[in-house]
Amino acid sequence: MNLSILLAAVAAHLPGTQPLAAEADFSALMVAGADRFLLRETLAAAARRETFWKRDTTSKEAYSASVAANRERLRGILGVVDERAPFSSLEFVADTASPSLIAENENASVHRVRWPVLEGMNGEGLLIQPKGEVLARVVYLPDADTTPEQLLGFKDGALDPALMTAGAQILIPVLVSRDADFSGSERLGIRINAPHREWIYRQSFILGRHVIGYEIQKVLALVDWFGKQEGGRPVCVAGLGEGGLLALYAGAVDERVGSVYVWGHFAPREGLWQEPIYRNVFGLLREFGDAELATLIAPRHLAVQHAGFPEVKGPPEAGKGVRAVAAPGFIETPPLGSARAEMARALELTKGLAQEWGRVFERKSSAAEIIGHLFPETAARAMLARMAAARDAPRVPAQTTSVDAVQARQKRQVREMESFTQRLLATIESERNTGFWKPLPLNSLEDYEKRAAVERGRFWNEVIGRLPDPGVPANPRSRVVRETENVVIHEVVLDVWQDVFAWGWLALPKDLREGEKRPVIVCQHGLEGLPEHCYETDESTRAFAAYKAFALRLAEEGFITFAPHNLYRGKDAFRSLQRKANPLGMTLYSIINGQHQRIIEWLKAQPFTQTDRIAFYGLSYGGKSAMRTPSVLTDYCLSICSGDFNEWVRKCATTELPLSYVFTGEYEIWEWNLGGTYNYAEMSALIAPRPFMVERGHNDGVGIDEWVNYEFAKVRRLYNKLRIGGRAVIEHFDGPHTIHGAGTFDFLKQHLR
Repeated sequence: MNLSILLAAVAAHLPGTQPLAAEADFSALMVAGADRFLLRETLAAAARRETFWKRDTTSKEAYSASVAANRERLRGILGVVDERAPFSSLEFVADTASPSLIAENENASVHRVRWPVLEGMNGEGLLIQPKGEVLARVVYLPDADTTPEQLLGFKDGALDPALMTAGAQILIPVLVSRDADFSGSERLGIRINAPHREWIYRQSFILGRHVIGYEIQKVLALVDWFGKQEGGRPVCVAGLGEGGLLALYAGAVDERVGSVYVWGHFAPREGLWQEPIYRNVFGLLREFGDAELATLIAPRHLAVQHAGFPEVKGPPEAGKGVRAVAAPGFIETPPLGSARAEMARALELTKGLAQEWGRVFERKSSAAEIIGHLFPETAARAMLARMAAARDAPRVPAQTTSVDAVQARQKRQVREMESFTQRLLATIESERNTGFWKPLPLNSLEDYEKRAAVERGRFWNEVIGRLPDPGVPANPRSRVVRETENVVIHEVVLDVWQDVFAWGWLALPKDLREGEKRPVIVCQHGLEGLPEHCYETDESTRAFAAYKAFALRLAEEGFITFAPHNLYRGKDAFRSLQRKANPLGMTLYSIINGQHQRIIEWLKAQPFTQTDRIAFYGLSYGGKSAMRTPSVLTDYCLSICSGDFNEWVRKCATTELPLSYVFTGEYEIWEWNLGGTYNYAEMSALIAPRPFMVERGHNDGVGIDEWVNYEFAKVRRLYNKLRIGGRAVIEHFDGPHTIHGAGTFDFLKQHLR
């Protein structure tokens, strides 16, 4: 390159910006930078957790009261929020082929049992009922891939008598497994390879419920029943692997659990984003690591055995006719030292409350040590004596549970959770009506805007997850990337936070005069898109088919357009960002909205911007952005949602239609408890009283007209009640998932000129 060409290239950048060197892939750099940012935030979260706690260790009673709010918040994020069904006795499970009694000796009997938990949802498992005095009551949770029969040592028509000799009344529940046999819809003929646990997670997370919470409810229903039995015996919840996770949570949320035994699940939790998605708990790491969960058990006794971690290398393989849509995730055994360090941290946090309430045992630790730690001395001594006396007892003949019966039981567990969740989906709108719509004042815009500002803050802080405002200088860089007869397009990069930047293409009409200010339209691409796609004119490309060069067309009509890049590109690379963000109480839009804050700030500082006329127009995932970004960033003067507006919660959770996300690979799509807080009509209400428009193609498979119109009817009603009905518009056109660019262009001209 000769000197004159070099000087020309350097000069081809916007005033007030530095020259931008071309990069191979700004999109990949953005995702990688956001990844580093979230990993750093994950490590920093542990240091900030203490701001959520006000522990008082002066007495057990004072301590319990001081952590009550933490316990309640934990119940909320686990979805342990529904009232359990009362019952006075367990049901024996039997049929003409198999009695409930499957084994018996002089010490105890073993029965198949069932108990009600939530409406239409039951727990099932095995009951070990001692024939003599009951010394303790135990819920013993197997790993997700272990049946109750396997936990009892069933083999060749007999079982290990060890648990039958302990003198404890023991319930061994069935857990929803990691198999995928029942993941999907038989009616629709759709099967997916998501584990059963993920299948339930996919439906329930957006409704503020969780497969973890459902199974905790099954445990607590048994604790309810234990409380009705005579004798006041100590209650222990024990678990292995996934059961260990449930035992830890159950003991943390309910003080009636006298002691907790966790085998195969206790360690630092900063790698939660790498574990299977059905362990994803929104906001967990802001307030709780395993140490903090343990402190909710203190001063009750907690025994952690560092053994038996399940080895999970990913979801089941997708066989013939099965969609490969499951989220990646693995479980492996952490170092023993990490478990010891986590327990040491828990003991330090409760210093002065009690000595040795929590201990870590190695694989070789004896049953006597563990039982002695978990139970009161008298009960522990009696249990150990009974177990010692029967140490050489023969295996107990037992009725083997057939493979078909095990499968049928697992299917019932999955389908009952699914049915409860689908009923909840049908009724959860009432929560939004009560919590959002009824308190809205509609008699004056001034009163409405005050209330909307409160709801806007709640949505941003509690649902989207708000990060601090951009915290580094913008350091704008730019270069010219394309020129047409009427428009010059600049590439612009702006810093937001350390490692996080905003990037986009800015189109300036050539007839823009010095000192003239014009409206700006932010044109947002969809999933796996790029800024340049919004300016693509080659009609043979997929980009043109979707976007119809709408950013360029608007610029040629005289508007300034800016097409920013959003993070949703790179398949698992960007989806893992959501996995990292969720445990921090954040989402992809926590970062995206920060990037848009910086974009708006920079646009408003430019001499060509009419600062009160910055609009937002997005397609597909860009339409999803049109709901989540202008709803909290009020500097966007209007918003147009194209190819996305929907009965969104239903779209995400229903098992009734093939278009549902429960059947697809977008495993990052679900947002915690959106169903109980803000569907698309409620988000639109946060945009009000600013103009809002929906662009809907009749053949757009992301939804159906009936759903879109149902949800938009609420928006129209709101705008009409506020006497600004002309500001809410929907355009239907006979076409697919694409920018139509007819009524929307008129809408932009009406409100921007």
